[in-house]
Amino acid sequence: MRKALRWLLALTVLIGTMSTAGAATAAEPEATGTTDIKERLLSVPGMSLVEEKPYPGYRFFVLNYTQPVDHRRPSEGTFQQRITVLHKDVARPTVFHTGGYNVSTTPRRSEPTQIVDGNQVSMEYRFFTPSRPDPADWSKLDIWQAASDQHRIFTALKRIYSKNWISTGGSKGGMTATYYERFYPRDMDGVVAYVAPNDVVNKEDSAYDRFFATVGTKECRDRLNAVQREALVRREPLEKKYEAYAAENGYTFDTIGSLDRAYEAVVLDYVWGFWQYSTPKDCEQVPADAKNATDDEIWTSIDTISGFSFYTDQGLSPYTPYYYQAGTQLGAPTIHFPHIEKKYIRYGYQPPRNFVPRSIPMRFEPSAMRDVDRWVRHNARHMLFVYGENDPWGAEPFRLGHGARDSYVLTAPGMNHGANVAGLVEKEKAFATARILEWADVAPSAVQENPAAAKPLAKFDAKLDKRGVEHERTLRP
Repeated sequence: MRKALRWLLALTVLIGTMSTAGAATAAEPEATGTTDIKERLLSVPGMSLVEEKPYPGYRFFVLNYTQPVDHRRPSEGTFQQRITVLHKDVARPTVFHTGGYNVSTTPRRSEPTQIVDGNQVSMEYRFFTPSRPDPADWSKLDIWQAASDQHRIFTALKRIYSKNWISTGGSKGGMTATYYERFYPRDMDGVVAYVAPNDVVNKEDSAYDRFFATVGTKECRDRLNAVQREALVRREPLEKKYEAYAAENGYTFDTIGSLDRAYEAVVLDYVWGFWQYSTPKDCEQVPADAKNATDDEIWTSIDTISGFSFYTDQGLSPYTPYYYQAGTQLGAPTIHFPHIEKKYIRYGYQPPRNFVPRSIPMRFEPSAMRDVDRWVRHNARHMLFVYGENDPWGAEPFRLGHGARDSYVLTAPGMNHGANVAGLVEKEKAFATARILEWADVAPSAVQENPAAAKPLAKFDAKLDKRGVEHERTLRP
């Protein structure tokens, strides 16, 4: 689950353009006589410019915004939080996006932003560098403080972008959008949460074991399981290779405790990592006969999917904020490996505490996710949850109860952790697109009369809609 991947798989946009004359596809000019958008953004108290990058049809700004370290005690210190603004026109709706980690400083457009043809505000999650208080009081890293960061940014920018707002994010970003809605339900006009895990009871993770027993084909599962097991059977020679690899690259293992612990953690991530980011077709690349494969073939397959660099101090350090949250509020899965004899497993699926420096205190709060889950079930309004059929994180999804209104949970067949609206079956894709347009208050009359006609309002842009590297990602939500 924690591979330093080469790309952030998120929400691949495959839908074409709206052919009606009402589709807004070009940047609309600012109203004559209005203040330049950069001046308006920088007139917000606490806002400062890092840089502006050109992009056809848009203005793109990287900004710093002064936030309280503690929103309950705003006088007790501040920090600079990095945000970006992809500006189209103040007359268009705005999408509030977060990945839950670092923010990309390259112009990118989330799927809802393309659907509504709007502006996009993106927020770096607190405590991910450089948006980290100094000194760092880790007790101030929780879901309420992060939601309050979003609320404060929204309140400041709503004066400029006065039309409807939609919040969105994928994976931990989908979780972030959901938590924001729970604590500030009057801010957004709609929420689109992609592949958002919902670990309500941290110690009850049998749903993941059931998932791995049935996902894909038996042939594929058997191949993956055999390679994973073989990597533990060959622990001694492959750890020697790992030791040489670490020495060559200057890697250390102080946080996790030892190279042996790191090696097992990488290997035990292998099957999860495959299903999170690969497809059944990719099984062709997995050694078919693990017992007779060479050490290099086993090493390469594990490294390609799990990444032997990740559990080093250097690999873990950028993700300390994530693991801190997983070990204090979000929860983390514990899975079992029935295909591997116990004698080969020394540590098992290690908890988040093992991936955070011991100098940072952690205490788990079991009520946090139960509260969010209960709120979503009974109070969700204008919320859309999208999951992938083959994504392990979807084994524990958000669910809706009788109190939910105009809210939906949809699953994209055959898709992994990159599931999106475009990957839904045609009927559901049109329906979800129509709801997003309606929530943003930009649904054309043809869509209002016939939701099946709904399509994104903006043309696909190969660069702007590219799902590339936002940051080095782990196989985390």
